[in-house]
Amino acid sequence: MGFSQGLSGLSAAAKALDVVGNNIANSQTVGFKAGSVAFSDIFAGSAGLGVQVAGTSQNFGDGGLKAGSSPLDMGITGKGFFRMVDAAGSVFYGRNGEFKEDANGYIINKTNGLFLTGYQATDGVINPGAPVGPIRIPKDDMPPAASTAGSLTGNLKSDDKVIDQTANPFDKDKPETYNHISEIEATDNLGNKHTVKVYFVHTGDGEWTAYAEDSTAPGAKPAELDLKFTEGKLTGANDLVIESAAYSGGLPLKLTMDLSKLTQYASDTQVKLGEIDGQAPGKFNSYQVSDTGEVTAIYSNGKRQVVAQVVLADFANAGGLEPQGNNLWAETVQSGQPFLGLSGSGSFGDVTGGMVEQSNVDLGEEMVNMIVYQRNYQSNSQTIKTQSEILQTLVNLR
Repeated sequence: MGFSQGLSGLSAAAKALDVVGNNIANSQTVGFKAGSVAFSDIFAGSAGLGVQVAGTSQNFGDGGLKAGSSPLDMGITGKGFFRMVDAAGSVFYGRNGEFKEDANGYIINKTNGLFLTGYQATDGVINPGAPVGPIRIPKDDMPPAASTAGSLTGNLKSDDKVIDQTANPFDKDKPETYNHISEIEATDNLGNKHTVKVYFVHTGDGEWTAYAEDSTAPGAKPAELDLKFTEGKLTGANDLVIESAAYSGGLPLKLTMDLSKLTQYASDTQVKLGEIDGQAPGKFNSYQVSDTGEVTAIYSNGKRQVVAQVVLADFANAGGLEPQGNNLWAETVQSGQPFLGLSGSGSFGDVTGGMVEQSNVDLGEEMVNMIVYQRNYQSNSQTIKTQSEILQTLVNLR
């Protein structure tokens, strides 16, 4: 009997303990994936010559999510990797979602400064067909935009007082000539704020008239629209077109308000703004990452605008990726080429903003493995000791 079997066992057990030790050491490393050792026997002809380490594989299962320390932190649940590049353009993949912003506004990995990649938005719109590249958060101010369209929602009380317009024609300065007034705020092309008032007059059963005027810069006369309700729902014309005069150097407003969502039931009258476009100028304040991987800029005017979206990468055989250290992997022939996608699309997992993925190391399991490999090491050393004693016995034969 030779010593090779015992020596191979000692070597294999030592390498297995190295993997266990590495797992335990990285149990608190963000995005770390636990490794495991595969063994195979060694044969020469019909003789067993011991054991060898066939390879080390990594468990790409999910780790739990925990709160991050940066608004740019992200965690992945399910399949996929963050795609990152260095200054030379080399591509790396990882699950460590600890990111920050560099001096030029690019999102980089905190560990090694790699650039996170994705789609850059154009005027708040993501084009998935655009080139994938490093994500940059623009700090430019948001320019003003004129309001051109909006909507009103709510209810007009069906049994409200009917006003005889022949005897009491509408006059915005006489509250007795209308039943309800609503105010909305619009902006012109320079960002000047305009207060638009909409007056509602109950003229008959199921019939109302809406009048509107830009009280900031009144036009020639108020806009007017007759409304007809059937079984509580508005039928017929529903667009109220409001025009104003120029104000403080800005162009006149031409605002179309959609009233189609108004109802007429017996409940109290309450009409409010549904939505309206346009905005005052705004300064960049901050940013956040949504649960779809969209990076959204937040401005002082209360507006938000998508500036980029993180792209995810996955592989036909993630186990074939080559570890690069620093919680990074690189593409290999065994892994296959990456395919790209967005959070929650296809087979890709979900990105959660403000969170990071913890290590998926199970400390209890690793402690048990350590005991098993230690016993294995001791047992192999005992076979070497036994073979040494047998050899000594043979040497002592006279």
